[in-house]
Amino acid sequence: MEMKKRITLELRNRAPEKVTELVLDNCRSSNGEIEGLNESFKELEFLSMANVELTSLARLPTLSKLRKLELSDNIISGGLEVLAEKCPNLTYLNLSGNKIKDLSTVEALQNLKNLKSLDLFNCEITNLEDYRESVFELLHQITYLDGFDQEDNEAPDSEEEEDEEGDEDDDEDEDEAGPPGEYEEDDDEDDGGSDLGEGEEEEEEEEVGLSYLMKEEIQDEEDDDDYVEERGDEEEAEGVQGEKRKRDPEDEGEEEDD
Repeated sequence: MEMKKRITLELRNRAPEKVTELVLDNCRSSNGEIEGLNESFKELEFLSMANVELTSLARLPTLSKLRKLELSDNIISGGLEVLAEKCPNLTYLNLSGNKIKDLSTVEALQNLKNLKSLDLFNCEITNLEDYRESVFELLHQITYLDGFDQEDNEAPDSEEEEDEEGDEDDDEDEDEAGPPGEYEEDDDEDDGGSDLGEGEEEEEEEEVGLSYLMKEEIQDEEDDDDYVEERGDEEEAEGVQGEKRKRDPEDEGEEEDD
């Protein structure tokens, strides 16, 4: 009784139109309902009522935005057809630990077109031969039954999946945008490097140009020296030839006198 009062008071003190997640596990229902839970929770997306001694869903309020419903460890044995009317957008339904015995009870879930995951663990229906194959054949829209798909691949945890998606988005944003100032620094470094490179190249060109000019000047001086020496040799040779020419006529005159 104290638990029921506490839950009722908590629901009344909340602004129901702003609540998106509500956990009422282990409180006690009365005549198939929990006092304070009504249609004013119009934004509710997740509702958990595990172990609240529910025997029926007939008095469940209409929650059109509800996507995940936890009803484990209750006394529900049928009447699942009301879910399609009151919670048409359910994607996850946990009925484990209830009194569901046969496939005809589960057949009422065919109208939940968005249902992807159904949990019937610890229900008597799981003792039927070819239980899994029969449920998958009956409910074509579901992907996971009792936490596994038809190939026995485990269903991902919803919270981990959301975290991974968030991390991937962050990584993509970082890859696209990059840390602030990174590209600017790289550009500055590149510019600085290029400036240094150009400066070094200019210095090398100046050094090469100077050494080349100095070599040319040295070569020109050597060529001039060679030219002067050759000219001097030629002049000496011409002088010798002139002397010979002068002496030859004299020699000839002397011979004639003889």
